[in-house]
Amino acid sequence: MAIRAIVFDIGGVLEITPETGWPAKWEAALQLQPGELEQQLRHVWRGGSLGTISEAEVEQSVGAILGLAQARVDALMQDLWTEYLGTLNVKLTNYFASLRPRYQTAILSNSFVGARSKEHERYQFGDLCDLLIYSHEEGIEKPDRRIFELTCERLRVQPEEMVFLDDHPPHVAAARELGIHAILFQTTDQAIAEIEERLQADRT
Repeated sequence: MAIRAIVFDIGGVLEITPETGWPAKWEAALQLQPGELEQQLRHVWRGGSLGTISEAEVEQSVGAILGLAQARVDALMQDLWTEYLGTLNVKLTNYFASLRPRYQTAILSNSFVGARSKEHERYQFGDLCDLLIYSHEEGIEKPDRRIFELTCERLRVQPEEMVFLDDHPPHVAAARELGIHAILFQTTDQAIAEIEERLQADRT
């Protein structure tokens, strides 16, 4: 089947997101042991990833669990979002934008409640492609097969008609299992070359 849709991940792909060390910073400030922040907030982060709690409820829970006043909650969440949003992969984003209108384009992201508005404000992802699918809005996340099926359904394509780019091997493997032409992101130039190779093969 001919390729009709191209789907990109966000974090680590369209966004460059190196670790900033913010959890260790806050563990030191709160006199917590290494890894204890993640342990205490695990259910909050999980709820935010699947959209079972709102952004306001995330902040309320963080404050209650860690015993923080609102100003310190705001500071912690700012550190989280600074790492989460990273910086734009300009070359890859421009390439992704260039694929329209020859192909349908979409973003498929394991996300956190609040991500749609913050990413659109900073990077205008909502204007970049035809469709955005966020895990926190769907209650499903990669590598669950259902989120790939949902993406195909909304784009009205078969798995074999889609190219998918992601930086996590389990997500790539799950997409391939469904029949999607999935590519593992390693570098920008490598990703573009592999996508172009696949599209060229489709044209010959």
